[in-house]
Amino acid sequence: MATLPNPLPSLATSGLQLPPGSLVDDTIDGTWHEPLLWCADEPASHGTWTAMRTAGRTVGLLPVLIDGGRRDQWPDAWDLAPDRTSYPGDHDPEEVLSKYWDDCAPEELDASEGEWPGLAPVPAAEGPDSPDDLAAEIANEYTGPDGWCPGSRIALVPARRSADIPAAIGWSGPLNFEDDTARLSAVLRSWEDRFGIRVVMLGFDTLTVTVGRPPTTLDEARAVAAEHFAFCPDNIDQNPPYDLNVYAEKRVLRQEIWSFWWD
Repeated sequence: MATLPNPLPSLATSGLQLPPGSLVDDTIDGTWHEPLLWCADEPASHGTWTAMRTAGRTVGLLPVLIDGGRRDQWPDAWDLAPDRTSYPGDHDPEEVLSKYWDDCAPEELDASEGEWPGLAPVPAAEGPDSPDDLAAEIANEYTGPDGWCPGSRIALVPARRSADIPAAIGWSGPLNFEDDTARLSAVLRSWEDRFGIRVVMLGFDTLTVTVGRPPTTLDEARAVAAEHFAFCPDNIDQNPPYDLNVYAEKRVLRQEIWSFWWD
């Protein structure tokens, strides 16, 4: 994957004030030629996201929370696959989603739900917060002893934009669905442009983004739900209520957090 110069090898002399942590270069194919990310050794606390974003941006690093999950799996055990990851900018997001839709929709959706509907429009209403401010706010909700994910750790990734974070580390969470995460990052770039998303958390096979400009009408939500199905069919066909329209109303409409899981 084409990237900016990686600042991680010189992190120790960068002057950044970081909590105890480790550089991760473990991949499914062995040790990578350079670190893919830095990950803290202990759970993040309130304010960690903002502090790391402010510090990291000066050297080209972006923050993301890491969820070890029930199995306590951290990135050094995630089977990262950077050698199999292309560049997000080489992929057209609509072509990616259309291909996914054609591959999955005929089997999983009612025939009445039809052909690929195309990309959803930008929502008419702007969100109340800037995308970066919302990401920091939601990250605070996840972290700390009373947070939604109190064991999550902060990581720093060399990436141009938040949408590129999964591709930048060669994340293989959706391996059973897509083995080139850059194609998913191409879609995330489009969502970043249209909906103000920020990648705030990665797990072994889970992805969570904040949504700075969520759909505010049911028609908008249904259009986005179609993209969600193409992007991650398991969100709908392996989770109640197993219905795209209900998913649009309950999980997309006015929702500032979108979460995805691949079997």
